[in-house]
Amino acid sequence: MSKPIQLARALVPPLSPSLHKGQAGRLGVVGGSKDYTGAPFFCAMSAMRIGVDLAHIICEPKAGDAIKTYAPDLIVHRVLAEDDPIEHIRTAIDDIVARLHVLVVGPGLGRDEHMQACAGAAISAARSRNIPLVIDADGLWYLNNHPESLTGYPNAIITPNVMEMKRLCGVLGIDQGVDALEDGKVAKQVSQKLGGVTVLQKGAVDCITNGRHVLTVDAPGSLKRCGGQGDVLSGATGTMLAWGVVYANGIGSHKKIQVPHQDIELYAAYGAAAFTRECSRRTYADSGRSMITQDMLSHLSGSYEAILSPDNL
Repeated sequence: MSKPIQLARALVPPLSPSLHKGQAGRLGVVGGSKDYTGAPFFCAMSAMRIGVDLAHIICEPKAGDAIKTYAPDLIVHRVLAEDDPIEHIRTAIDDIVARLHVLVVGPGLGRDEHMQACAGAAISAARSRNIPLVIDADGLWYLNNHPESLTGYPNAIITPNVMEMKRLCGVLGIDQGVDALEDGKVAKQVSQKLGGVTVLQKGAVDCITNGRHVLTVDAPGSLKRCGGQGDVLSGATGTMLAWGVVYANGIGSHKKIQVPHQDIELYAAYGAAAFTRECSRRTYADSGRSMITQDMLSHLSGSYEAILSPDNL
């Protein structure tokens, strides 16, 4: 068993009658535009199935109407109305963020001006309260245009794929070289340029770095690259990061394994990447070419037991 996965497992809070609702993770997702309702659902529901206590989705009203029909377990806030002043939306977001351990920004967000402004308001609200962030999908589009919004905030994880990484490198003035993305060196530079933000670079091999350490995950996943698998990853990353907050507050599953607090984001991202690959592998083995992301939901529990459960420590 590798040391990184031991450290990731140590972040998982125990199941205990002494804990009350919410202590094992309160996660929020900012996403869900008029065009995209599945992404925030997959992100939040994955987090619930992996083990957070509460999951909130902060979305556009029409998207919220649809998402409310998907699962009654999710708390849906329909506050990103296009005709509302951004300051009103900012206040509504801040009220929700104040209740959370972690905020995921991006799944199903879209790139129109209004939803991108909402992303900025959400990132600002989280930073003002020192709430950890996961930036994914169209949240990374916002970051491309506003890199200063995350710079110097090490309580954040970004999850770029190859194309998103290349765009971010262009914005940050980083020379990618030939095939340089594969060895983690570019991801390390991105992390350093952003002031210690943890980078989970998705690819044939996932590279995870906080600018000081580089970890890789090369376990087999799915051969079917259906849309939505990244949303499961962002939900898993948000879950692990929420558990990192809980761990830093003194609730952990293995007292003999000490996770350095400055590396919590690193091992949270590592655990999420390893978990998601295992879930994708199991789903593809079961469904083959017909696999869709919804099929992954039924494999989340088994993948958690295999990869993340502290019972394996």
